[in-house]
Amino acid sequence: MTDGQQRANIHPGTAVEIVLKKDQRTGKTTKGTVKDILTNAPRHPHGIKVRLTDGQVGRVKKVYE
Repeated sequence: MTDGQQRANIHPGTAVEIVLKKDQRTGKTTKGTVKDILTNAPRHPHGIKVRLTDGQVGRVKKVYE
């Protein structure tokens, strides 16, 4: 398992845990599979922003290998 701050660790089809915008205060995570990577920068301190296959958008906290 790696952190979600490096864009190189994340690819479409990768299983991840994200924090949705509405859950940022609580830190509640949502599991899913990456459909699109929305952050263009090679790294982001709060996590790379992605869209899951079910359409939810959030920042990656954990990446499952």
